[in-house]
Amino acid sequence: MKNIYVAATSQHVGKTTTTLGLVANFIEKGYKTGYCKPVGQQHVTINGITADKDAVLFSEVTGFEIIPDLHSPVIIGRGVTKDFLDHPDQYHFEEKLLAAKKVLSEQYDIVVYEGTGHPGVGSIVNLSNARVAKILDAGVIMVVEGGIGSTIDMLNMCAALFREENVPIVGVIVNKVRPEKMEETRFYLQRKLDQMGFPLLGLLPYEQSLSLPIMEMIRKAVDGKILMNEDCMNNKVEDIIAGSLVDVDEFHKFENLLLVTSTIRLNQVIEKVESVARMKNLKTSPLSGVIVTSDGRHHRWLDLADLNHPYFSKHKIPVITTTLDTYGSVVKITRIEVKINNRTPWKTKRAVELFHEHVDFDNLLKSYE
Repeated sequence: MKNIYVAATSQHVGKTTTTLGLVANFIEKGYKTGYCKPVGQQHVTINGITADKDAVLFSEVTGFEIIPDLHSPVIIGRGVTKDFLDHPDQYHFEEKLLAAKKVLSEQYDIVVYEGTGHPGVGSIVNLSNARVAKILDAGVIMVVEGGIGSTIDMLNMCAALFREENVPIVGVIVNKVRPEKMEETRFYLQRKLDQMGFPLLGLLPYEQSLSLPIMEMIRKAVDGKILMNEDCMNNKVEDIIAGSLVDVDEFHKFENLLLVTSTIRLNQVIEKVESVARMKNLKTSPLSGVIVTSDGRHHRWLDLADLNHPYFSKHKIPVITTTLDTYGSVVKITRIEVKINNRTPWKTKRAVELFHEHVDFDNLLKSYE
């Protein structure tokens, strides 16, 4: 079978979700399936092994032992692009990709390669997504965001890079489609994609649960420090409420809330939260976590000794302190781009389920017959 390269019209559209779905479905149908992140930008080091973070995720999800030269052969880290322009002869990116491809192709029936960013990412070092797919001799599945006009516009622009490299697009998956617009979107996109010669493999509905951040993501966004209950930093957050607004009428949800409040208001706000919980007959706390803010001007961190309320220990609520003020914290949090990672196994499971439910996998397989 021809290998598959998962590309997308832009960042945060759904490459990882699609790659998870492809790998899981190929395995389910009996194919020995490999994974590779040929070009990565964000890497992590675990047990002395450095690899792209998505490759680490897949090694944990599908159970293979990660070998960086095979599963994450090229990482474009900080400073690499300028150094490449100064000393291109010192880099052998294409050779690394070909070496990984050779070994993986011998080990597996099919290899799913996960792209990086939009199709042009990597061009500075001659490794655009289109060029990498060409090197790997892989057919492309293009992931686009739900819509009609803008979706086709972006697809047409991005497809040009792959046409230039003579790389086939074997199918299109539309992600994050509004559930009430599924049939209308399918009807019009199917018509246009037929004209373009691109098979429509499926539409995935927007799933809010896949867009929820966890407390650890929020800590990073506000550059915060954990004061209490560090073991609960995988708590998911569905909504944010500012301490100054805590009142019965301001609670739109009653679970998985992130409370953002100043040090001065902290105890008073917790009393209000407890009062609301009693009125609503809540058995547990509605809070997933608390961020205690500063005034945004003085870099004073809250100390653990300042937390003299038993509520946090009683309900195992993670508490984070930041030097940002409340407004600045909320702005940072609302700008978080949520991705599936190894701390959100429930997202991984749901992503695979969505793919199984909404993607015509048999139609994809026909393109390989």
